[in-house]
Amino acid sequence: MVQLFINGGGFMWPILIAFIIGLVFVVERLVHLISGLATGEKFALEVSESVRTNGIEQTKTEHEGAKGPVANLCLIALDRADRGAEEAEAALDNAGAVEMASLEKNMTWISLMIAVAPMMGFLGTVWGMIQAFNDIKAANDISPAVVAGGISVALLTTAFGLIVAIILQFLQNACLYIIDNQVVTMQKSIAALITSIKDHFHKK
Repeated sequence: MVQLFINGGGFMWPILIAFIIGLVFVVERLVHLISGLATGEKFALEVSESVRTNGIEQTKTEHEGAKGPVANLCLIALDRADRGAEEAEAALDNAGAVEMASLEKNMTWISLMIAVAPMMGFLGTVWGMIQAFNDIKAANDISPAVVAGGISVALLTTAFGLIVAIILQFLQNACLYIIDNQVVTMQKSIAALITSIKDHFHKK
């Protein structure tokens, strides 16, 4: 593999850099997203039940310090819940947009690296083909021995670029899968919490 990388020429380095940058952003996203799974729909249901049985202030105290998108939304709703369910719901709309942006942060950089890697590979192939034809011209010979070496080197960059793009695409889809599940969980959690806040005020 190392020898193939070396044989691919100078265009292999930009492709490798794109791969490293893409991996850095993928790891950052996965760490962020997985840490956010610490609190989910179960947490929101616990908060909702606590609001019904213990009230808003005690629930806020009991669950303060929880981490993750769902926890953030629950705590924001509880902060505004004393002003009524409508205020809590309005706060959740704004907070939900912020949490969505946080989940999707840096995903565009991964997409960029997925696009750049094969493009650099194709550019390397074109450059290699130009060099192959220059070799033919210099040798004044179109024999397979002269052509094959240059074409082989040229195609290595395309292959490497596509491999990088496939790996990053797979990892990006893993991130998107977690994000989609988190969004659904956030929506269910918000609905459950708003219902419990409304029930709390109806009891009064």
